[in-house]
Amino acid sequence: MNELNSKSAGELAQLIQKKEVSSREVVEAHLDRIKEVNPEINAVTIVLEESALKLADEVDNSEADEKEKPFFGVPITIKENIDFVGTPSTNGLTFLAESMPPRNTPLVDRMLHAGAIPIGRTNMPEMGMRLDTDNPLRGRTFNPWNKAVTPGGSSGGEGAAIATGMSPFGIGNDIGGSLRNPAYCCGITSLKPSIGRIPFVRTIAPFEDMGISGAFLSDGPMARSVKDLRMGLSVMAGRHIDDPQSIDSPLVGHFPDKPKAALVKQTSDIQLPDATKREIDKAGAILAARGWEVEEVEAPEVERVYEIWGSILNEGVVGVLPEELFKPETAAYLKRMAEVNTIDMALDDALLERRRLRRLWSAFLTNYTVCIGPTWANLQWPIDTDLDPDKGDEALRESFMFIAPGNCLGLPSVALPMGVDNGLPTGIQIYSELYREDLCLHAAEIIQEEAPCPTPIDPVK
Repeated sequence: MNELNSKSAGELAQLIQKKEVSSREVVEAHLDRIKEVNPEINAVTIVLEESALKLADEVDNSEADEKEKPFFGVPITIKENIDFVGTPSTNGLTFLAESMPPRNTPLVDRMLHAGAIPIGRTNMPEMGMRLDTDNPLRGRTFNPWNKAVTPGGSSGGEGAAIATGMSPFGIGNDIGGSLRNPAYCCGITSLKPSIGRIPFVRTIAPFEDMGISGAFLSDGPMARSVKDLRMGLSVMAGRHIDDPQSIDSPLVGHFPDKPKAALVKQTSDIQLPDATKREIDKAGAILAARGWEVEEVEAPEVERVYEIWGSILNEGVVGVLPEELFKPETAAYLKRMAEVNTIDMALDDALLERRRLRRLWSAFLTNYTVCIGPTWANLQWPIDTDLDPDKGDEALRESFMFIAPGNCLGLPSVALPMGVDNGLPTGIQIYSELYREDLCLHAAEIIQEEAPCPTPIDPVK
């Protein structure tokens, strides 16, 4: 692996700005890495070699004031459901194979303006509706740690690409952990921002408006470095008129004199894996050594949050998607999930219950600066377990249980890798109060100083 493939986005930008390396060299290193390892794991679906090298040459010949851009000359990858002109927004669906967007989504324009160079599009499951990454159009993405287990979904292509050094930074999205699931499974970090922090805009029908479930959905950054997440958020965040839910809000707020971290080592009736509990304890010990107060607690009504998330999501997306969009196995899975996630409650009542739960968690995350718990409450499971009618329901429940608060309640969250256990990456999740991404990012940066990211890696044969 070229040394440049192991650098963070911020490190690469500094090297290019100082002319210690050219943008062309950086881009070529990542294009070469794609040629080397992508045939094994199928994470990158479209390689943008010609346009990327052209942009790199422009960067290398740019004026001095251009060099201040945070992503100056840095290659990035973009998930296949995010609009980028000249490439299709397939959503992993065959019938959208040639769906060319008329314009970029705002965060892509913002990344381009910040100096980033797109080098590829990345794979996802059909319509982003699975925690595994496979579709009839692009095929399966494999977890580079172990091809027998899921790379996560729905931003599984991004997770695998960043974990193998094909990209230092990617853009994905999250309605049910789709930024955080692949981060956990592949050993990288990601930020699911507060709802509205980053504008969510799509141009390809029928996905321009996600309806009520849009209150759960956000684009966000994926990387190997928490500092890169912070840098990406600073570029992507801010109001855009095409997303009425988007806001302008300060990226930094008051930091408490005596920060407190809540440690959550059990979610509902689910017993966490020993490796996960050890990593939560390790994160708490790191913060405690830096003067934080650390307390093991039970997070508020996690099971109820999960139920309300599933019920509203089913009403807004799962229960209304035409079966003919999907391969039969996926259609059967979605039908099963719609039945499992249905509770005896009208949508209006579910939305009122969501408001109550948001107040409850806001009080919790006012008392505690951050909440540290599992990303998944289980380990990475074998590929296609989610499609199994016997094993899938419980596996998904355990995976979603501590993911759901981020989406149902709109909270920001960092998925942070911690190490390796039995050949697979371990990780934690760090929640903070609405629009206080600075708090979970700050805690994550402290922890990452003592628990370095275990990627990039070469794919395991």
